[in-house]
Amino acid sequence: MTTPGGPDGWDELDRRILNRIQSDFPVAPRPFLVLAAELGLAEEELLARIRRLKARGWIRRIGGNFVPDRLGYVSTLCAARVPAERLPAFIEAVNRHPGVTHNYLRENAWNVWFTFIAPSMAEIEEKLDRLRAETGVTEILNLPATRVFKIRAQFDV
Repeated sequence: MTTPGGPDGWDELDRRILNRIQSDFPVAPRPFLVLAAELGLAEEELLARIRRLKARGWIRRIGGNFVPDRLGYVSTLCAARVPAERLPAFIEAVNRHPGVTHNYLRENAWNVWFTFIAPSMAEIEEKLDRLRAETGVTEILNLPATRVFKIRAQFDV
């Protein structure tokens, strides 16, 4: 059965799996065994379904989310004005940085938005300066957060 509003080939069990793995992921030697038991499945069936969902692009990644400031890091949101002809090279350069967690193209004069995490704001500024020099894109805003209001997303599928 296809879930109303869901992609073709997406059944009720896929929906339950997607809803369950979004939060409170078990910290256990075999977390998928724990999840499989909760869902009434064999571990291998759950893993096969997750692999299929990932291969179809419905799951980007499964992993932990950490609070940068509690681990001694700082984070910032950056916005850049990138001419169309420089977009591929700029995006590739941004994505090479291990501290970049998100990178989006937007329909706006400030058309590339990305988040950056590093041990210090000085290091972020240094990396942004190198990015400017490497790409020729000089208009990059550094917008560090002053307060976090919400940092969680849960999608009912």
